[in-house]
Amino acid sequence: MLHNAMIRTAIVAIFLSLYTLIAGPFLLLHAWITGNPDFLFRAGVSGAYFISYVVGMRIKVEGREKIPPGVCLFLANHTSFADPVGTVSAIPRRIAILAKKSLFSIPLIGWAFRLAKFVPVDRANKESAMASVDLAAQRMRQGISFLAYPEGTRSYDGRLLPFKKGVFIMAIKAGVQIVPMGQAGAHRIAPKKSLKIHPGQVVVRFGDPIDASKYTLDQRDELATRVHAAMADLLPADQKPLDTSNAVKKDSPTRP
Repeated sequence: MLHNAMIRTAIVAIFLSLYTLIAGPFLLLHAWITGNPDFLFRAGVSGAYFISYVVGMRIKVEGREKIPPGVCLFLANHTSFADPVGTVSAIPRRIAILAKKSLFSIPLIGWAFRLAKFVPVDRANKESAMASVDLAAQRMRQGISFLAYPEGTRSYDGRLLPFKKGVFIMAIKAGVQIVPMGQAGAHRIAPKKSLKIHPGQVVVRFGDPIDASKYTLDQRDELATRVHAAMADLLPADQKPLDTSNAVKKDSPTRP
């Protein structure tokens, strides 16, 4: 079983490397010439979905009909590097992502992220992180939906962690609908701190939208607590938070 897991990991690494090197330059050139990153985005999602299927990952989506029209901020739990395959492929529209700054330093991938209007976040620098929040809010006001992981890090055991506040400031400033998403099972396919990939099913559930325009910036903790509870309701018992009273991370001098 361990041998098979390592083979799956090697298949994913080789495919993604070749796909990026061969298709990447043409996709980037097309996006740059046309000024439209939609084809680049869809090709990237399709490639990731294809290879995840080959190595045994199956994705089941529930509640997609709950997604409202217009610009949305999709918020999902984060347990694995396999998470984006499930969450992004489940969302039936082109989105941008609030992503870790270091990912934008990867050749070709970083360029693709920028063309697709993804926003880098440096959580170690409060001033930079808040600038990223403001940029994402501006882009949402311009008509781009976003996906973010409000826990800010991957969970070791799959249980929902407390939320950081930045994405809720972003949602309030943009005045958009927040769509909670619960992703179950990804932590068993690709556990945190492990490079082994296992076959299995990931279930992505959409919850009822929550209108961030009804909240003020002073009510961001209240909004975060409400979304945390809504996301917890979408998860199975073994991924629900053990402490439901601790939904929002305390402010620190370095992180929003």
